[in-house]
Amino acid sequence: MTVSADTLRVGTRRSALARAQSGAVAAALGHVSGQPVEVVGISTYGDVAPGAIASLGGTGVFVSALRERLLAGEIDLAVHSYKDLPTAPQPGLTIAAVPPREDPRDVLVSGVGPSLARLPHGARIGTGAPRRAAQIRAFRPDLQVAPLRGNVGTRIGAVASGRLDGIVLARAGLARLGRLSEVTEVLDPSVMLPAPAQGALAVECRADDTGLRELLAHLDCSSSRAAVTAERTLLAAVAAGCTAPLGALAELSDDSLTLRAVIAAHDGARVLRMSLTGAVTAAAELGHRLATSLLAAGAAKLLEER
Repeated sequence: MTVSADTLRVGTRRSALARAQSGAVAAALGHVSGQPVEVVGISTYGDVAPGAIASLGGTGVFVSALRERLLAGEIDLAVHSYKDLPTAPQPGLTIAAVPPREDPRDVLVSGVGPSLARLPHGARIGTGAPRRAAQIRAFRPDLQVAPLRGNVGTRIGAVASGRLDGIVLARAGLARLGRLSEVTEVLDPSVMLPAPAQGALAVECRADDTGLRELLAHLDCSSSRAAVTAERTLLAAVAAGCTAPLGALAELSDDSLTLRAVIAAHDGARVLRMSLTGAVTAAAELGHRLATSLLAAGAAKLLEER
């Protein structure tokens, strides 16, 4: 199948961040293809359902509606935050491009202290991610971690109003929204390892749409794909979902890839950290190897204690 001269329809969640991400992909695709590109907003279960993400079933709550529209032919491609995707492949669909990744680190936004280390004793920090909550408690057991959901503006508003002393969220989202000036501290990965594939986008299309796959290949970044492959292979091999208290980050240096991972108990009292280095061309193997080491050291027990 080849791409026609018709408008290409890009499916996305309706949030400001999702539209910013999809708009960037749409602009790049329009440049490559020379075709008109339309961004189609789609409501997902994760966007409209109340409660913490983990309580909604976690993995897939932000992507199922987009995938249904894609398989039905109502859109031509979908742009996801890669960290939201289930690790199992979706029959009939393929990740045709992983564009260059934004800085994957987490950040602190606070009005009462310049860094996580220097927040007042007992400060209230908001996050909806068990991974962040566990690492915050491991670093500063005195801090109070409060559940938090909502879009970026809503979360930052909780700090501006004084309801929370600080929040932790992804730097990538603030960068894409042009709000980096509100960051108090970029958190070092030794303190806060990001979620697997955080900061990366996944551009998905139907597997049999060969013409579109060829176009999207021009948007693919091989180094970003290698890093997220290692991180998500680790996630899958440990059998942890995207809401698990597991952080992972793969970093490239020349032809090698260093993969770091952390799994922390809910209360932060026990933390398991490991790293491995391997060839960039063997990213999936590296993820499997580190997962095996983590499981041998008791990772499964930590995850079960959630």
